[in-house]
Amino acid sequence: MNLSNIPNIKHTNSNNFFLLAGPCAIEGEDMALKIAEKVVEITDKLEIPFVFKGSFKKANRSRIDSFTGIGDEKALKILKKVSDTFNVPTITDIHEIEDAAKAAEYVDVLQIPAFLVRQTDLVVAAAKTGKVVNLKKGQFMSPEAMQHAVKKVKDSGNDQVWITERGTMFGYQDMLVDFRGIPTMRSYAPTVLDVTHSLQQPNQNSGVTGGRPDMIETIARAGVVNNVDGLFMETHFDPANAKSDGANMLHLDYLEKLLSNLVAIRKVVNTL
Repeated sequence: MNLSNIPNIKHTNSNNFFLLAGPCAIEGEDMALKIAEKVVEITDKLEIPFVFKGSFKKANRSRIDSFTGIGDEKALKILKKVSDTFNVPTITDIHEIEDAAKAAEYVDVLQIPAFLVRQTDLVVAAAKTGKVVNLKKGQFMSPEAMQHAVKKVKDSGNDQVWITERGTMFGYQDMLVDFRGIPTMRSYAPTVLDVTHSLQQPNQNSGVTGGRPDMIETIARAGVVNNVDGLFMETHFDPANAKSDGANMLHLDYLEKLLSNLVAIRKVVNTL
């Protein structure tokens, strides 16, 4: 897999998984820089290729009074500042066709949310920016169905495409990861495991999504053992007070130990 076409990506020869990590949403400049600084420090130490993740707006919320963002341009400029300050690439998700060109001016990878991955016009708009496109597998889709989403990107003249597994709906209020899908999706495109969203517990009566952050290492280890190309995880220094997805984010204090363990597992897997 070729990561070297992503601006500012580092440690591409380390034979590690790559990491997409950061807060769920950009809540402000200080928090974004604080999280980025810590993750950069850890990933440099462990030689993990790193892309900083942050949503510039949250369009998919359970309740109308949920936090949606601080303003599109303001949040996108913060993502650009993270990139310029720490010399790292960035990724954000888009929700509408016009978001594609707008976000592409500021970030290096465009992400299509799981609920929108079958929206052809949105996928094509992202592809036509020439940026790497990360397609999150719908909770309602089979791994095999993702080949068609990948084809939409490639048929639009863009071969830079990833697939992200983020769990499958289990009943109404839980998610599970079917690891049988990893090799299937890897046959279509480099595949990422979204550890934290795979542990969501959606559709709670309160209108606020729950989660199982205690299972993050369990799922992440299984992903590395099963040869995922990348890991996606949301992290925050104060998940309990984060404005979005706090219930399933990893506390930033636990990130270094987790990644150290995963790198050790990856080294063993690489010998097999």
